Amino acid sequence: MLPRRRKPDKTVAANRPPSQPNSLFGEILDWMLAPLLFLWPISIIVTHNVADSIANQPYDRALADSVRALARLVSVEDGKVTVHFPAPPRALFRADQDDVVYYQVANESGDLVTGDREIGWTPPPPAVIPEEVLYRDDVIHGEEVRVAFQFLRPWPEPASPLVLVQVAETRNKRSDLASRVVTGVLLPQFAIIPLAVVLVWVGLTRGIAPLNRLQSLIRRRRPTDLSPIVAASAPEEVRPLIVAFNDMMARLEENLQAQQRFIADAAHQMRTPLTGLRMQTELALLETDPEALRGSLSRIAQSTERASHLINQLLSLARAEASFEKLYAVEQVDLRPLVRDVAQDLFPRAQEKDIDLGVEGTSEPLIVEGNPVLLREMIKNLVDNAIKYTPAGGRVTARTRHAGAPIFEVEDTGVGIPEADRERVFERFYRVLGSGEDGSGLGLPIVREIAELHRATVALNPNPAGVGTVVQVVFPRGAMPLPVPVLGDFSPVG
Repeated sequence: MLPRRRKPDKTVAANRPPSQPNSLFGEILDWMLAPLLFLWPISIIVTHNVADSIANQPYDRALADSVRALARLVSVEDGKVTVHFPAPPRALFRADQDDVVYYQVANESGDLVTGDREIGWTPPPPAVIPEEVLYRDDVIHGEEVRVAFQFLRPWPEPASPLVLVQVAETRNKRSDLASRVVTGVLLPQFAIIPLAVVLVWVGLTRGIAPLNRLQSLIRRRRPTDLSPIVAASAPEEVRPLIVAFNDMMARLEENLQAQQRFIADAAHQMRTPLTGLRMQTELALLETDPEALRGSLSRIAQSTERASHLINQLLSLARAEASFEKLYAVEQVDLRPLVRDVAQDLFPRAQEKDIDLGVEGTSEPLIVEGNPVLLREMIKNLVDNAIKYTPAGGRVTARTRHAGAPIFEVEDTGVGIPEADRERVFERFYRVLGSGEDGSGLGLPIVREIAELHRATVALNPNPAGVGTVVQVVFPRGAMPLPVPVLGDFSPVG
């Protein structure tokens, strides 16, 4: 089927070149580096979290040891909780210039026994496990601290009140250790990533080198060199491109050869009528008898008409073979009015030969997808051929019908086409011997060319009446008659 022109073709629009050329090299480079640049910040965040976890472990153990040491100093005297320090508390908890250490011992009601009030109270867990040290994060004087705490029962009774022992430490040493871990991990990446970019660049450059060599090879070719490119030594990914290119070059070679044959055949066919016209003109110039001169001029007019018909047929064939996607619009075409218009145009010629020319059609429009100019040319050639090869007193019928698919038929009672010639008549300039009619041998080739452009098939069948031929053009399935009012009477024209 011909490509649609009335509505925008999304496939064609998608294949149009973009406003700016795309770079395969840049596209691959983007897809390789973009994930790397996207994952790098994520890796920094993950590394920082891991570094924090690593830094917390040794300092948490030291903080737990401090809590246990403080818990061992807790005792009960005269029913009261007391703490006996063997040395100054700051020395006991190893405070230094980097971090501040806070400690606290409080009873179950939250009253301070000893230590720093800055550490907040925390409720005991549902089940208190002896010697278990718990951790939490808190803020003291606007500074983040890590708190280790433990609940203990200094009285021997199981239901005795709980005592909370807490030691808190600022996070400076932890942050410093985490920063050193992050720096040690990420610093090499600043050298590795540029190196990776360079290696990717070099790898891509080497990877697309076959494309550059292919481009250079094609550019060095002469315009007339359409020979195939050897694909054996090409990489596996480039080989399908070369095979497709070779296939395109082969089709181009076939088209060029067909054009050359067409030009040669057209020149040969035109030489004969032009030579005849020149000879008849020279003879007419030598005539002095008016009647003989009139006869010569009449023969010249007939020869001119035949030459004009041949030229029109050649132009029609060239137009059908042209790149119709660029020249002709495609639309929904009703075959009935086209057939009727062609029959009316050719009716004087049929009447001149005493041929009954009629049109038969469906009561509803018969819609096909196609170009009305080319379809009209196809119908005209079929009806014109039928009139030409039907003797006087015969009958020609142009018919449209729907039998699962749109069908156009031309039935005549002419001389018919022998079965051996039914395929050869579609060859250019081939004419059946013994027909008794002059012709260019281009009518049926034009019909087949236009039919193939519309994905239709052409068949030549003997007339069931016993005399003549039925030419049948079957269009693709899917085009159905539309239920709209009839556009006119399709009674016989003749």
